[in-house]
Amino acid sequence: MSKPAERKDSVWSLGDGAPEETEKRDDSQRSTLFVEKPQSGSVTVGGNITFIAKVEAKDLLRKPNVKWFKGKWMDLASKAGKHLQLKESFERHTKIHTFEMHIIQAKENYAGNYRCEVSYKDKFDSCSFDLEVTESSQAAPSIDIRSAFKRSGDGQEDAGELDFSGLLKRREVKQQEEEPEIDVWELLKNANPSEYEKIAFQYGITDLRGMLKRLKRMRREVKKSAAFAKGLDPAYQVDKGGKVRFMVELADPTVELKWYKNGQEIRPSAKYIFEHKGNQRILFINNCTMTDDARYYVTAGDEKCSTELFVRDPPILVTKGLEDTSTYVGERVELSCEVSEDDANVKWFRNGVELPNDPKSRYRIKVEGKKHTLIIEEAAKNDNATYSVMTTGGQSEAKLSVELRPLKISLALEDQTVRLGQEIHLKCEISENVQGKWYKNGQLVEASDRVKLYHKGRIHRFVIASAAVDDEGEYMFVPDAYNINIPCKVHVVDPPKLHLDGLGENNTVTVVAGSKLRLEIPITGEPTPKVMWSKGDKMITDSGRIRAETYPDSSCLVIDTAEREDSGPFRITLKNEAGEDTALINIKVVDVPDPPQAPNVTEVGEDCCVMTWEPPANDGGSPILGYFIERKKKQSSRWMRLNFELCKETTFEPKKMIEGVAYEVRVFAVNAIGISKPSMPSKSFVPLAVTSPPTLLAVDSVTDTSVTMKWRPPDHIGAAGLDGYVVEYCFEGNGFSQGISTDESEELMEPPFNLEADEWIVANPELTDKTKFTINGLPTGSKILVRVKAVNAAGESEPRYHPQPILVKEVIEPPKIRLPRHLKQTYTRRVGETVNLVIPFQGRPRAKVSWQKNGSPIDKNQINIRNTENDTIIFIRKAERSHSGEYDMKVEVENLEDKATIDIQIVDRPGPPEVVTIEDVWGENVNLSWKPPKDDGNAAITGYTIQKADKKSMEWFTVIEHYHRTSATINELIIGNEYYFRVFAENMCGLSEDATMTKESALIAKDGKVYKYPVYDDFDFSERPLFTQPLVNTFAVAGYNATLNCSVRGNPKPKITWLKNKVIIMNDPRYRMFSNQGVCTLEIRKPSPYDGGTYTCKAVNELGEAEVDCKLEVKVTQ
Repeated sequence: MSKPAERKDSVWSLGDGAPEETEKRDDSQRSTLFVEKPQSGSVTVGGNITFIAKVEAKDLLRKPNVKWFKGKWMDLASKAGKHLQLKESFERHTKIHTFEMHIIQAKENYAGNYRCEVSYKDKFDSCSFDLEVTESSQAAPSIDIRSAFKRSGDGQEDAGELDFSGLLKRREVKQQEEEPEIDVWELLKNANPSEYEKIAFQYGITDLRGMLKRLKRMRREVKKSAAFAKGLDPAYQVDKGGKVRFMVELADPTVELKWYKNGQEIRPSAKYIFEHKGNQRILFINNCTMTDDARYYVTAGDEKCSTELFVRDPPILVTKGLEDTSTYVGERVELSCEVSEDDANVKWFRNGVELPNDPKSRYRIKVEGKKHTLIIEEAAKNDNATYSVMTTGGQSEAKLSVELRPLKISLALEDQTVRLGQEIHLKCEISENVQGKWYKNGQLVEASDRVKLYHKGRIHRFVIASAAVDDEGEYMFVPDAYNINIPCKVHVVDPPKLHLDGLGENNTVTVVAGSKLRLEIPITGEPTPKVMWSKGDKMITDSGRIRAETYPDSSCLVIDTAEREDSGPFRITLKNEAGEDTALINIKVVDVPDPPQAPNVTEVGEDCCVMTWEPPANDGGSPILGYFIERKKKQSSRWMRLNFELCKETTFEPKKMIEGVAYEVRVFAVNAIGISKPSMPSKSFVPLAVTSPPTLLAVDSVTDTSVTMKWRPPDHIGAAGLDGYVVEYCFEGNGFSQGISTDESEELMEPPFNLEADEWIVANPELTDKTKFTINGLPTGSKILVRVKAVNAAGESEPRYHPQPILVKEVIEPPKIRLPRHLKQTYTRRVGETVNLVIPFQGRPRAKVSWQKNGSPIDKNQINIRNTENDTIIFIRKAERSHSGEYDMKVEVENLEDKATIDIQIVDRPGPPEVVTIEDVWGENVNLSWKPPKDDGNAAITGYTIQKADKKSMEWFTVIEHYHRTSATINELIIGNEYYFRVFAENMCGLSEDATMTKESALIAKDGKVYKYPVYDDFDFSERPLFTQPLVNTFAVAGYNATLNCSVRGNPKPKITWLKNKVIIMNDPRYRMFSNQGVCTLEIRKPSPYDGGTYTCKAVNELGEAEVDCKLEVKVTQ
């Protein structure tokens, strides 16, 4: 039976449908997210089908959003259930999202166009695909025009053509229950355009565009029905060779009528017969063929009416059916049948599923005229099924039974024992040429680069070129499709071996004393060898400080706390049934060196010293790399390192020490392991330096037998201090040079002559701490040269030389008093102060000093006089006014003398003025007068101070200060008040202790009126505490004082208490509290973050209490 001819012009669509389809196709081509799109497919009624879409997640941060649609509007996520399942998965290695739509037990109305949309942020991709649902062999057809509108293609150019082959195929099948006939045309006519797709999906119409195009044309024809009283039906159907009748009824029978087929006018002939019955015009088409399957229309004037004619082939009958067949696996199978016509269209099914006629399929279909044969070259077990053949007019089915042949083992596998690295070769032979699988310990073994599996005919081989330990186990070969297995065992053996590649030279392992050694030695051998450790004759067990731990692939020697005694060779021995292996491993325990001996300080300088030491007796098994040196102050416990690079020598010079401070030093030895313990500290030492030479060496006095020298201390003494001085001299004639300086003011540090050290005579065997010394026992008339040295703990300084020789002969110096400038005027002191006057003088020899007061000798019980060779001192411990007067001083040297006079005035505060009287009172004024005081305090009166007091309160207020006269007028007094007045006298020492007050009071009255004093009740000033200014939250900086301020009032005066975090602050030196005129201040000295918190100021008196608080936060500067 031939297939109806396909026509390109039968594609029905709406006018704007094509561009939409093209646009959709273009979007699909511009895919940006899909890496695999769902493809169109077909399924029989009741069958299952899966559509798969894949999206690459390489550039996506999260899972994309995927939706499945049917048609344009139906979201299938809401339809998931028994017949529709949506699944998704993600492969981490390939980074691919897989989305699947499973249709289960498909129905006819599942057919149609589907769409998958994927979106991620601003990216979007869409793909359309079609599903075709075909009737199974058991489905009963009902000839329905709607079935003709299912697409015959899979979205290609011919999609939408009417395919009546499905209707023809269903004619010979058993009728299924008929559903009520529904006129889809009526539904579409009466529905809104937005419901077209819903109706098409509900009633299984897949060629919706074709139907809508016809509907549009039908509606257009209805509008243009003026010429036709009755038009053609939308479609006509006829069997091949049959006759069809087209009839229209005209409104006007005189109108000329023309018939057309695919646009070509039909002329009357034997095939096309025209009839006229009244207003009816009839066209008969006889002996219809497939070429008559076309579009027809009739025109009446300018109007047109069209229809479609569908021609279908007659059914093909099965004249000889299929027969049940039984065979063995691997045999050739042929299932044959015969049909009623040659080269008919026949479809083959396996368990109701159509078999594809594909050259790559294992099923081959052979057609010889009316005979059709299904061929299976090599039958398999899974070919057991019911096979059927179906034509348009009938069907036939048969069962195929494929059995296995009995299997015999010709050569079984044998157990093997192989050495490590040798080949494992397993071989077996069975009676059938079937595939099989190899298993090891129950796990499937796949072929790989290492494992080779061979199958040739009935022989199966398993080969591993190089056996490994893991290859040991139970192997088994299982032929496919047979419930039988062929087992064997493989045993892999390997002689024991120690792997010492990771050890050092001579298998030496170095470990630091005190640390834990865990020496792991890899071992191999199959079966696992027995391990034994020993040191000398002593075996090492698996417990204790030194122990051995054994594992399947290694052995460990463990020393928990390594000691130097652990050094030496350790032996490890391996044994198993394949042999043994042994090795010596040298353990070397190294440690930090012993500390050196205490260092010796050999030299000491002003800020440095030189120290030496001996290397440590034991270097810890590793050469000494150098030394670290530390020092500390003797009274301190903090050591400071002096070198950060190792000192390679055993001598070091510490520097930058503080002179005069006692220090100690110590040494650390360093090797590759670490730093030793410190040595014992050295003996304490003090960096010292001699002083600079004394200064200003000069002759103080000379007698006939002595010379007195004086000098000043050295400019630089240093931390060692000054113990004293050494005075040395030598006589003239012991090497004086001729160029002696005559400038007595010149100081010499180098001698002006050449003398040996032993020619100088020490004048003072014991050090003198004074800066003056007398050299006695000198011959009169001799000349000497003098030098002085300063001495401290570091030794003697450089000498200071007198620039000229000194003649030992007394010289008379006339007396002269050098009166200080402040004593040339009157020397004034207050009563009770100390008087201490030093008056220097000159005069030699043996000057005599005498004192007189006001021409009379001084009473030494009241005034102390002390004389020296160069000055005289007058001392009064507590001066009195009687000590005032003129003091005469006289200095005498033999017949010569010098005099000086000193005026001493001892002053005190004056007495009060004499009687103070009120001379006159007028208006608001009072005139006072008084007499100067009798006692002026031994100093002139400089002024007076006048005060007034109201008679009621008697509180004194100063009116005038520093007033020089003895009479004054007091102004601006208050009328009605009565006043008393008093006067103080004033000199250079201050006001008089007492004042003289007026005996009478002065009443300030207004003439003509008597002032009546009002009576006032006493005002109650009592008040409970009240803070008028609260505390304010404050931020403070650590290390800088902070203050908190507030103000409070209350009567009686409240008691102020400060609290921190509700705890009273008491006796804490870090806080200072002030209260002045109601202003309360808390000072926090150099606060730290610890001082942060809530501070409270609390005021309490007998009437109540009040408090304010604030928060203080202390910030630490970075």
